[in-house]
Amino acid sequence: MSVALPPLPRLPQAVPRSGVSVDARRALRQLLGDVGRDLATAFRDGADASVLARRRAEAVARIVVHVWMACLGEVSGAALFAVGGFGRGMLFPHSDVDLLVLAERPEPARLRALEQCFATLWDVGLKVGHAVRAPAQCRALAAEDASVFTSLLDAQWMAGDAALEATLRAIVDDPALWPPRDYLAARLAERDARHARHNDTSSNLEPNLKDGPGGLRTLDSLRWLGRRLAHAGGFEAMQDAGLLDPAERASLCDAETTLRRYRWALHQEAGRPEERLLFDYQRALAVRLGFEDEHEKNLGVEQFMQGYYRAASQVERLGVQIAERFVELLEPAGEAKPVGEDFVRHGTRLAARDPELFTRRPAALVEIFIARLDEPGLIGFSADTMRRIHQATAQHDGRLADDPAVLAAFLRLLRRGAPAVDALWRMNRHGLLAAILPAFGKVFGRMQYDLFHVYTVDEHTLRVLRQMARFADPDARREFPVACDVWASLGQPELMLLAGLFHDIAKGRGGDHSVLGEDDARAFCARLGLPAADGERVAWLVRWHLLMSTTAQRQDITDPEVVRKFTDAVGDRERLGRLYLLTVADIIGTSPKLWNGWKDRLLADLYAAARQALRSDTRPGHDAAARIDACRAQALILLQDEGIAAATAERAWGVFPASSFLRHRPEQIAWQTAAIVRADGAWPLVAVHPLSVRGSTELFVCTPDRDGLFASVTAMLDRLHFSVVEARILGSSAGMAMDTFLLLEADGQQPANADRAEELRQRMHRALAQGGQILPPRRSMSRQLKHFQMPPRIDFRQDGGRTRMALVCSDRPGLLAAVAQVLVACDVRVHDARIATFGERVEDFFQLTDRHDAPLDEARQQGLRQALLERLG
Repeated sequence: MSVALPPLPRLPQAVPRSGVSVDARRALRQLLGDVGRDLATAFRDGADASVLARRRAEAVARIVVHVWMACLGEVSGAALFAVGGFGRGMLFPHSDVDLLVLAERPEPARLRALEQCFATLWDVGLKVGHAVRAPAQCRALAAEDASVFTSLLDAQWMAGDAALEATLRAIVDDPALWPPRDYLAARLAERDARHARHNDTSSNLEPNLKDGPGGLRTLDSLRWLGRRLAHAGGFEAMQDAGLLDPAERASLCDAETTLRRYRWALHQEAGRPEERLLFDYQRALAVRLGFEDEHEKNLGVEQFMQGYYRAASQVERLGVQIAERFVELLEPAGEAKPVGEDFVRHGTRLAARDPELFTRRPAALVEIFIARLDEPGLIGFSADTMRRIHQATAQHDGRLADDPAVLAAFLRLLRRGAPAVDALWRMNRHGLLAAILPAFGKVFGRMQYDLFHVYTVDEHTLRVLRQMARFADPDARREFPVACDVWASLGQPELMLLAGLFHDIAKGRGGDHSVLGEDDARAFCARLGLPAADGERVAWLVRWHLLMSTTAQRQDITDPEVVRKFTDAVGDRERLGRLYLLTVADIIGTSPKLWNGWKDRLLADLYAAARQALRSDTRPGHDAAARIDACRAQALILLQDEGIAAATAERAWGVFPASSFLRHRPEQIAWQTAAIVRADGAWPLVAVHPLSVRGSTELFVCTPDRDGLFASVTAMLDRLHFSVVEARILGSSAGMAMDTFLLLEADGQQPANADRAEELRQRMHRALAQGGQILPPRRSMSRQLKHFQMPPRIDFRQDGGRTRMALVCSDRPGLLAAVAQVLVACDVRVHDARIATFGERVEDFFQLTDRHDAPLDEARQQGLRQALLERLG
């Protein structure tokens, strides 16, 4: 659909050196505003953002030249140039207007006129960035800084002495200034530094449209390199020079169209030069650009972001390939050395011996990645080979997924185990992985609109595989001792890699992605020719890949019944080992912030308990007395090593409830006992272990019990910025509270260091000794959390002699302390708490009674639910 563009502003001829009156400035501001509104209307009606950006640049150029003439008139020895995006003829709604003035030793009067010119441009509503330089100074700065030199590549003369245009061109065209090799190295270094600032991935939750990997700056850089290295400053010229083929050029242009459209909409939505697709704008932008919810698992905002991720990934992939072509342009290929029957190497790069190999024999598309694994000293493929891989993949158009020879080669690759992961990453960059696994192509660029999943589904999947590969690395044994042992004990690594590839492959379709993915995995394993039993192993892992994580984080794994149900679902020790590996890799691949010592210990404990239970001659112990005796015996041994006699320990245990020995490990019992012995009856007792056996900081509070103690402790922990991941609230028959809290630093989710642990001990002791109720601080919600608020869901069920309350709601500062305050107000006691946070989503579980230690009746449950809803919104 053709959309009429607003006309360019018609300005009266400026009177040279007369200045711009207040009324004229007001009129120019109004004119600029009219242009902006007309362009916004055209964008809403479907106009192309590139066309609009060029029209805005043209309109702004007329205003800038008008003001220049009014302030300086026709001058010699000085000229005005547009640089940056303005020099490229592109201005988005709130882009800066970058200007360069070349002038030889401007006299004071001319400097004043220039100041008046720039001030006027600001007054009329333009954000002007300007520099005034002599040609010699300009050349010196360009020689020193590649970014300054690059800005001159885009410079366009606007007004003033036209002879200075040739002066500027002479600087840019000087072969001694940033020769091709040096310029390429500088641009690649700038690219790497820029990508590092954005976590080296285009798949961030709040990506930068301009400077992030695969962003618009990448496209600009390709044009700059084309101009400097091959005298081809545009994609059409680069195609003519053989640096791009028609399909690649079309892909880059399509991606650029998408990125520019998103950037134009973002500027309009933000009302400022915002380049980040922040959560603040994502939903509104999706609506503005016409994306609609398909169902709850394919939201319009997720489709909108998938459009960005796919465009950015395409730009990033082609950017890497084109950069390699520039390297080869400057470094001619060396002597060809054979690598097997089908490939040759030129120095450090691998190439196909026959240019038509991939078209003639599609399995070679996979085999070349295997050959790269086997041939030492290679850093990549030749530029021509990368192009031919891409072309052949597109040419075979969907047939690779059913080609027996291709699938056989793919299975050979997977059976390499850990080394295959790097090959899978490279295959994904070339689009080959999605061609073999079409379902993987559907989740390419697929994001989930939450704070838990910080990568797109395809990026997450590949990170899970990379984490699996680490388990095969002996150097990772110190960090992942259990996982490394399990990996080494299992054969058939292809089963783990397949489970990793398929565990999230059905996301976004609607329905349970684990169930849908199970079917996909089973069908693909059959096409690979795997034995049916192996296919079932992979399908089971995909179906139940969340089982271990949810069991460990949401249930009490010290309860033998919980372990029994888990082992019944797992069935055998091989499945257990594979599930453990997939669970650990999945958590780490979801977000770098999710993995910590507490989760490491939690999963390792569940794995150990389940492994013991799956032995043919044992089942989880249900004899409470025997378990108590075993825990006491082991704790006594530990206490004797600390010089505490058995009789002394037994006296201290007189205040311990029996449940302490069922719910705590011997190491915890020994530590708590030693603290009580040292306290010698001085209450309150507050002990802090910076790094306990549970992989977290452990806080132990022993004091005469009182209502509101849990609320006071959680309020103080909130004040000190600690997160509670687990709480054991136990009471003795002697009226003592013996409460244990497992903690992590709220910032960073790691255990506390020794200084922080001592600060916690002192401040908690002082607060509890003073008595009274401790109130949590009031803190504002983070910008990101504000966009992910959900109505709280509260469920109750009777669990033995207690009431189990499940609270699912949005995270916020001081949440647990706020809940604790409500429980006190409702005369409810806490006996146990498990705290799980998944991005912005909190799933907390509490064991509750009334003040008489009876389960909550229906009326009290309803009262508590209403109070929580009022407090939490």
